[in-house]
Amino acid sequence: MLIRRPAGVVFAAGLLVIAGGTAGLLLTRHSTPALRPPPAGVAALPVPTGPIVAPPQEQLDKPAPPVAKPVSLIIPLIGVQTKLVTLGLNADGTLQVPSTTAVAGWYTGSPRPGAIGPAIIVGHIDSVTGPGVFFRLSELRPGDHVYVRRADGTTVEFRVTAVQTYLKDKFPTEAVYGATPDAELRLITCGGVFDAATGHYLSNVVVYGTEVD
Repeated sequence: MLIRRPAGVVFAAGLLVIAGGTAGLLLTRHSTPALRPPPAGVAALPVPTGPIVAPPQEQLDKPAPPVAKPVSLIIPLIGVQTKLVTLGLNADGTLQVPSTTAVAGWYTGSPRPGAIGPAIIVGHIDSVTGPGVFFRLSELRPGDHVYVRRADGTTVEFRVTAVQTYLKDKFPTEAVYGATPDAELRLITCGGVFDAATGHYLSNVVVYGTEVD
């Protein structure tokens, strides 16, 4: 499931096909051309053509926040309990995605969950073999709870504030990846109509969450 670049990260979430034969987040029934992060700055971003648009690269240079690395994700309402792999960029500048549909991944170019800013976690919606880890992501509603466990044994809780489905050519980069005054969470996968002709989903599902104090 690898989106368009926010004010600081370019991320192919639903996603881009991993170089080297790994499964793409797009989780369509076919491979998808990898997206290359656009030049720094949201205004310079091209129209997204892949599964999910990634955020702008200037965020990659931000120092790591003083919270432990996320290791697992739990969403009780939709039966999600998965470890989190770490995702970066491939040698060609494209965003990495989980190599399996069974786990989700945290993009290391975004803040760690619980630090100020939008932490980005992506996962596959499905594959030719069946549902992926984020198959039911669109069922979440405002007020639902999401939990991220961290390497130091702590758990950070987020409350869902919105669930949106965006056509890929209308992806709101700034809203998804832009700076926020609080610790927030973005869960992203592919969704909407599946275009059998191209092997792509036409939209991305984005779940917005805010940390519960």
